[in-house]
Amino acid sequence: MQANMDRIPYLLTPEEMGRADELTIYAGTPGSVLMERAGGKVAAAAQQMVPDGGHILILCGPGNNGGDGFVAARQLDGAGFDVSVLLLCDPARLKGDAAQAFQNMQLPWSQLTEESLSLGLGKAGLVIDALFGAGLDRALEGMALKAVKMLRASKTPVLAVDLPSGLNGATGAALGAVFEAVRTVTFYRRKPGHLLEPGRSYCGIVEVVDIGIRDDVLKDINPKTFANEPFLWAAVFPVPGRRAHKYSRGHALVFGGQLQTTGASRLSAMAALRAGSGLVTMAVPPGALSTYAAHLTAIMVRPLKGEDALARALSDDRLSGCLIGPGYGTGSKTSVDVVSVLAQGRATVLDADALTCFEADTQRLFQAISACNTAGWAENAGATPKPAKVVLTPHEGEFKRLFPDLNVNNRLTAARQAAQASGAVVVLKGPDTVIAAPDGRAAINGNAPPWLATAGSGDVLAGLITGFLAQSVPAFEAAAMGVWCHGEAGSIAGAGLIAEDLPAAVQPVIAGLVAERAG
Repeated sequence: MQANMDRIPYLLTPEEMGRADELTIYAGTPGSVLMERAGGKVAAAAQQMVPDGGHILILCGPGNNGGDGFVAARQLDGAGFDVSVLLLCDPARLKGDAAQAFQNMQLPWSQLTEESLSLGLGKAGLVIDALFGAGLDRALEGMALKAVKMLRASKTPVLAVDLPSGLNGATGAALGAVFEAVRTVTFYRRKPGHLLEPGRSYCGIVEVVDIGIRDDVLKDINPKTFANEPFLWAAVFPVPGRRAHKYSRGHALVFGGQLQTTGASRLSAMAALRAGSGLVTMAVPPGALSTYAAHLTAIMVRPLKGEDALARALSDDRLSGCLIGPGYGTGSKTSVDVVSVLAQGRATVLDADALTCFEADTQRLFQAISACNTAGWAENAGATPKPAKVVLTPHEGEFKRLFPDLNVNNRLTAARQAAQASGAVVVLKGPDTVIAAPDGRAAINGNAPPWLATAGSGDVLAGLITGFLAQSVPAFEAAAMGVWCHGEAGSIAGAGLIAEDLPAAVQPVIAGLVAERAG
């Protein structure tokens, strides 16, 4: 259990990190010892960034972040570096471990002013930002604000302690002006603000260091936020056994649109097949059948002909996952078809047009999702919420249309609230995609390259998630897998990629995951 907890990519909010500190201190490790270890790790990182004997300027604030800076200053001085310490507040304001660390430093220091900072920047090879860290909840002001502007003008590299000052550790939001670091040293676990934009862009390289907090504290904290990394879902990643056949690997049904919009759903279908679904069938309008058939080989195509065509398409008991929305159209027929698909109770991804068509009637969609989640459960199964079977994949614009009352600027909270309101797993797409489940779990993705910002990329993502769902992967894990594999494929395809490149680039990603699990 201990080893597993060590590998699960938990993210801790500032409040949860504070609780981890408290539990560790209560168990017998003094706060001063934790501060000594933290400052030592900061000093070690600084030594890697500055030539021996170089000048390091340390900006220290009034709290424990400043205390870490005092410890780092003392250790760097002992290692032979030229150190200058600038303090934002009157030393009399320092309390507890930070006050003791200041006393133990026994080095000259100056008040942080424009003059002292200008003098220090004139000779510094590195600035350590130990002003505020992850717990800040207000914009920088006064001399701290001036320091941001002066550092940017000087172009001196910055090493941030815990989190660049000016960022919110829970949301990654810039509260105003922010220190821009080339490297950030944080303690025990990353915070959501290290992965959520714009925080991620301000942090530079993030290094997580051990300061002696045991993983046992996680059982008491019970965090529900994670970095979207393979160990989060590796236990349920689908790997076929020797006796597998195409039907045992799942059968995905992808609904295609009219003649002028065939490309989106074809990309989705290819991605579902690449994700490992044993079969993929496309259900398409009769007038577009020849176009679909001419562009597809391993994917089967069937026409949706007649009033009961959709019901007949869904009647095959071997179908294990559905996708509707890419290129499907936004008319009233789409909403009717979505409700009909959900009524079958199968794992389903709703993307693009299947989301937009419910802008004026979201409750109808949420009721259909609830019915899908409960389909197949016995009437006496109790009132416990049933696991989500549906995944919604909105980009920011679609999210605002479906959830107009939620603040999309706080992406983590908004995605969680949307998942709870809808009963579905919500994939809020973006450079820092958030995957949230109705039970409160949420994962933040960090591997997506900017090259994925291209037409059709989201259709591939929807198809990947569908392919994993079709293999009976639970909805939250299937969504997280799809998002991570999508990001890795984007990095493999690289600069200049177009959406058509992505399904093929998924193959080495899947192969790597299978090899890692086998090892």
